[in-house]
Amino acid sequence: MRFLLLPFLLITTFFTFSQRIVDTLETEEGTMLIYSNRTWSYVEDVNFDGIMNEQMHWDVTHDSLMKNFIQTWDTDICYTSQLKNDVNKIKDTIWMCVEDSLSDKFFMPTDGIVTSHFGWRRGRNHNGTDIDLNTGDTVYAAWSGKIRYSKYNTSGFGNLVVIRHDNGLETFYAHLSKLLVVPNQVVRAGDPIGLGGNTGHSRGSHLHFEVRFYDIPINPEKIIDFKKKKVLDENLIVTRSLFRAGSSSSSYATTSSGNKKYYRVRSGDTLGAIARRNRTSVSRLCQLNGIRPTTVLQIGRNLRVR
Repeated sequence: MRFLLLPFLLITTFFTFSQRIVDTLETEEGTMLIYSNRTWSYVEDVNFDGIMNEQMHWDVTHDSLMKNFIQTWDTDICYTSQLKNDVNKIKDTIWMCVEDSLSDKFFMPTDGIVTSHFGWRRGRNHNGTDIDLNTGDTVYAAWSGKIRYSKYNTSGFGNLVVIRHDNGLETFYAHLSKLLVVPNQVVRAGDPIGLGGNTGHSRGSHLHFEVRFYDIPINPEKIIDFKKKKVLDENLIVTRSLFRAGSSSSSYATTSSGNKKYYRVRSGDTLGAIARRNRTSVSRLCQLNGIRPTTVLQIGRNLRVR
């Protein structure tokens, strides 16, 4: 893995921290620059394209309407698409595994109660869920991933951390009193990322927590049960309804979207059995889903059957 370790970057970093670099350290996450004031940062991996979930990204970019969706890796801006990704272009259904046995489980960002929900509030849309905390309380990464943004945001978030996750989502943690992570740092679910606070446009100490799909805000309560402190279902079916305010989503085996019909793969399913159950053929299933008869079906995958 090659890292961008050029003189101009070192000079820029020097002036940013107003401290000299006293050491470098090679870690699994990349090259770490250590400064004389005991702060540190990661040097950017020039080969990283920002894609954390290759399968989901393929599903998005091969959809005729969403193929122009933008999701770059930029540690200086809050929204890498400049909010140009249009939720109305999500006509199809995308399956996402929020957590599985191969990755870290979900971890509650903080232990408080929900004080404000996703939806219309005070004349504008509230794009996240507010959770009560005291200034100085530790805030944790909800899922494993990579820090994309960690600095003071002048648009109202105050001290803000954005994590892009292995499952393909991004989470926002706003109004922090202190940042404990830096861009390009790899974190695991449950790692401390900041301390709760009241910075930015905030009316008292709390955590403003957002979940976003390609910069489009999702109602967190359609993914997470905040009372039980766990995800509602490890399988997330992404449709336009997911981005609206309302009650939480429930799991299902078969669903329809317009004239299209989808089936979620369960343990023991085969293409032949799914075809018979849905009165279609294996060849038609393969055609609709871009797969082969020999494709191994992953439990939870969403197959189009009509």
